[in-house]
Amino acid sequence: QVQLVESGGGWMQAGGSLRLSCAASGLTFSNYAMGWFRQAPGKEREFVAGISLSRDNTYYADSVKGRFTISRDNAKNTVYLQMNSLKPEDTAVYYCARKFRPYGNYAGTYQYDYWGQGTQVTVSS
Repeated sequence: QVQLVESGGGWMQAGGSLRLSCAASGLTFSNYAMGWFRQAPGKEREFVAGISLSRDNTYYADSVKGRFTISRDNAKNTVYLQMNSLKPEDTAVYYCARKFRPYGNYAGTYQYDYWGQGTQVTVSS
């Protein structure tokens, strides 16, 4: 049974940093690309960042480019999201997800089949 468990969320002042982790189990982690999404109250879930299975390629939403960094440790079955220079508009529940299609658009939620339960990130001004 595939499980994705996020951690590392919390409260932070604007300009601060947080590091999210997503621990995966029940799958051959190195065989899958992974993604991070977020959902703010009253808004649709949106793509934040994605990483290929070999870590060679990373992808970011324009809103986080230059501030967030996605990485993965295949030995630990974990994907990370380092978030720097946080802004109040980054406030959301953050989800990690497994991309079941090896190619194609990282930004579409339809590309992902397993999701974590989410971790809340709150950024105050």
